[in-house]
Amino acid sequence: MPPDLADEIRIECKRRGSAVTILERRAPWSSELGTEWTEQRVAQLRYDSDGGEWSVYWADRNGRWLPHPDVPQAKTPVALLAEIDRNPDGVFWG
Repeated sequence: MPPDLADEIRIECKRRGSAVTILERRAPWSSELGTEWTEQRVAQLRYDSDGGEWSVYWADRNGRWLPHPDVPQAKTPVALLAEIDRNPDGVFWG
C-alpha cells in the first residue's frame, strides 16, 4: 500500500498452522461506526508438507475457504501472491 494511505487501509496476514490468511483492514469511515478497523479476508495460502507445495484459496460469500481452480500449486508462495494481486476473476479483491 502507498505510505500516504497507511492511516486508511492496511494489508496484513495471520498464520495458523500451515495456513497464512491475507487480510485487508480499513479504518472506520464514519465516527458513528466507532474506532475499530474493519477486516476483509482476501485469500489464504496453505502449505502441504507432504507434497511440498503451496495452494491458494478464496472465501465464498458464506466465509468458506475454497481452492482456486485456476491457480496451480507452487513450490513457493511468490507466484501465488502474484496471482492474488492480479485477481483475474475478482474473487480476491472483490
